[in-house]
Amino acid sequence: MANAASLPETGFFRLRQIIGNPKADPPIPPLIPVSRSTWWAGVASGRFPQPLKLSPGVTVWRAEDIRALIEQPPGV
Repeated sequence: MANAASLPETGFFRLRQIIGNPKADPPIPPLIPVSRSTWWAGVASGRFPQPLKLSPGVTVWRAEDIRALIEQPPGV
């Protein structure tokens, strides 16, 4: 996982920024190395933060929520 100190304090992340995209040019490294289906299952179960819908085609997560998830100790 990424170091939370290197992330912006505020703003938004799209899913491809969180789980990465090796096919992008240049490749986007994952902040949280899980698959798309694992991420959405975690959102549904409450393990991962809830998203915000900015428009019908744009779903984002708060940078603060992603930082907190990365800073969380393993197994919590």
